[in-house]
Amino acid sequence: MSEDEDRSLPSDLAGDAIAESVSKARNCVGCSGDVAGSDSGSVENILHNVLENVLHFLTSRRDRNAASLVCKSWYRVEALTRSELFIGNCYAVSPRRVTSRFNRVRSVMIKGKPRFADFNLMPPNWGAHFSPWVAAMAKSYPWLETVYLKRMSVTDDDLALLADSFPGFKELVLFCCEGFGTSGIAVVASRCMHLRVLDLIESDSALLILRHWRGCTSEAVVHGESEPDYASAFAACKSLVCLSGFKDILPDYLPCIYPVCANLTTLNLSFANITPEQLKPVISHCHKLQTFWALDSICDEGLQAVASTCKELRELRVFPVDVREDGEGPISEVGFQAISEGCRKLQYILYFCQRMTNAAVVAMSQNCQDLVVFRLCIMGRHQPDHQTGEPMDQGFGAIVINCKKLTRLAISGLLTDRAFSYIGKYGKLVRTLSVAFAGNSDLGLKYVLEGCLRLQKLEIRDSPFGDGALRSGLHHYYNMRFLWMSACKLSRQGCQEVARAMPHLVVEVMRNENDDETESSVEVEGMENHVQVLYMYRSLEGPRDDAPKFVDIL
Repeated sequence: MSEDEDRSLPSDLAGDAIAESVSKARNCVGCSGDVAGSDSGSVENILHNVLENVLHFLTSRRDRNAASLVCKSWYRVEALTRSELFIGNCYAVSPRRVTSRFNRVRSVMIKGKPRFADFNLMPPNWGAHFSPWVAAMAKSYPWLETVYLKRMSVTDDDLALLADSFPGFKELVLFCCEGFGTSGIAVVASRCMHLRVLDLIESDSALLILRHWRGCTSEAVVHGESEPDYASAFAACKSLVCLSGFKDILPDYLPCIYPVCANLTTLNLSFANITPEQLKPVISHCHKLQTFWALDSICDEGLQAVASTCKELRELRVFPVDVREDGEGPISEVGFQAISEGCRKLQYILYFCQRMTNAAVVAMSQNCQDLVVFRLCIMGRHQPDHQTGEPMDQGFGAIVINCKKLTRLAISGLLTDRAFSYIGKYGKLVRTLSVAFAGNSDLGLKYVLEGCLRLQKLEIRDSPFGDGALRSGLHHYYNMRFLWMSACKLSRQGCQEVARAMPHLVVEVMRNENDDETESSVEVEGMENHVQVLYMYRSLEGPRDDAPKFVDIL
């Protein structure tokens, strides 16, 4: 599910809800006599009760944020009725501010490092510590049930405090987190008696042993000498709709899952090196599939099989087995175009490949106009259309022109300023833009920053944008969640100018964690002013107090 998805209540349901809420409020005060004769305090209480009942039906974060901005009373009531918190940047607001405003929270989601940290573009000890958050929540939210952390630093002590502080705790999800081990997880598992979900997604390598065992039932452990009857187990689970957790594919066991394939809506094979020959007999049964993740080992042939069978597909993610830029990728525009022709209901695509053509991307834009997320990662630097040798401007331009619901876009390959002009002109709903190895002047980024008025997150790596491009966004940075730029042409002076112009923006510049501070100050002339990494974000609290030595806050 897209993190920016709006789930507003339909207007007819909202109308009924409001009427019911008003009726409830009237009943609450009916015994006190005529409202018109009561004092202003009673009227305020009535309105407060009505508003509180209405706001319970608002589940979209955007709707709730809008409601809280209406006036002071709406601000207070919205805080009282909010049970789910989303913190998009752990440094954008302090735990103290959060817990003092919101008193009835049961579910918390906190994000730490930016996404490019996944590609080793940020030193591991940068920050994003969970400790201050769990300490504050332990005092304020004794009824907390759910914690979802993404790219956070979590210690075993943090997990122990979590387990001891929330007696009704039910769900813990750690996505790309680090710093904890099996002892911390063991404490959560043993002390959280109501735990229903414990999900460790691409988290610390110290938990490798848990990954090997997480699909193993207690019965299989006790009776390890007998081979489990997988066929009977799957045959008894024909109502299963989601299947994941594959590590190694043994062809002899694949027929065991055939009985459940007919009802599957989600199939995740992104950790299994499965071949086209192994995939085709499985996917041929998956006519209801809506979400499919896989490695590029399925080749174009496997994607063609998906396209011919999975007409209801909404989300496709294809990850690379070989992440080297000069690797020989087994998928290309052939499988990409097959998907666009066979899966017309597609809304989300993440596609890693080594070669692509403008024609295939244009076809995708014409066949799948409901796309909300389009992430095409052409591995290798500055790769053109491999058939014509032309830049990929036409293809990405077609995506933003034809896919009018697009909110997230990732671009790569040989791209000129022309592609960025298309994005600025037509990408009016784009909120997240990722750029890798693209562009040819500051003008390209200027097009984006001046045209994409809803842009919230902008991440750029290995692109030729400099200080002029950075300054072109001064009018918009306060409206954004963050800007990340690494291996670009930024100078320290240019970053300082932005910091002076926007005092409520936190401007962090980073160097490699292993670089000696004294060495970095006497580098070769022309390089001493160069900024390796810029991370800029808005914050209500100002600069953080736990920045490591390799981070300078301007």
